[in-house]
Amino acid sequence: MKWIHYTAPGAAASSYGVLEDDRVRAVNGSPFGGHDFTGAVHRLADVRIEVPLLPRTFYAAGLNYVRHIKEYAERSGQTLAIPEKADIGYRAVNALVPHEAAVVIPSNAKQVEYEGELVVVIGQKARHLSEADALSCVLGYTIGNDVSERLWQASDRTFWRAKNSDTFKPMGPWIETDFDLEAARTTVRVNGEVKTQFRTGEMLFGIAAFISAMTRHLTLYPGDVIWMGTDGKSPHLKAGDVVEVEISGLGCLRNPFVAEEA
Repeated sequence: MKWIHYTAPGAAASSYGVLEDDRVRAVNGSPFGGHDFTGAVHRLADVRIEVPLLPRTFYAAGLNYVRHIKEYAERSGQTLAIPEKADIGYRAVNALVPHEAAVVIPSNAKQVEYEGELVVVIGQKARHLSEADALSCVLGYTIGNDVSERLWQASDRTFWRAKNSDTFKPMGPWIETDFDLEAARTTVRVNGEVKTQFRTGEMLFGIAAFISAMTRHLTLYPGDVIWMGTDGKSPHLKAGDVVEVEISGLGCLRNPFVAEEA
């Protein structure tokens, strides 16, 4: 099932629906509780797609693909060890934008890059889950682009602006509850040209390992998200570029990059 958060033509507020082919079936309710179909149906082309959800807590797994770690180390001249355990970080909700929304490159940014990522959406409250049971709390999956300013990332101790500047976290276009991670591939295109491809599931630490490790110390709640990291490297992006992050079985997240207005 594809859950889509959208605004219908003339509507005063956004709502959830279920996407079936190119039609959105409207519902009362949400993916995180009870719902029923209203009978209204919209063409996908007629609605505005919103961010799939505003997370309660926004988690992010860093350095979770070996090739990405090695390439970043070579490029930066740093010595980066392969992580020995699943460590989690945080991102900021202010940075979220939906499918097709513009990513604004700050006027003082010099080295902006994409990171195409699988996003895990939590659907049930979870604490002290084993790896065997970890996926029981997952509602579904969506796509994220963890836009980063690399020079800021190297100089800012907490990544506060490098990762969390406004518009730096496109997410969407919808939540897919039926997803085959083993068969999935992530492809990133810039202006229609393939720049990065990798097996989505070829992570250093898998989703179940992260959820199990996290829930030993904290409670996951419905509406939390976990971004699972990226592989490969990115070219430096500039105003006018269009980045598409496609994960087979999930869809394609597309965003233009624009310069900050003076």
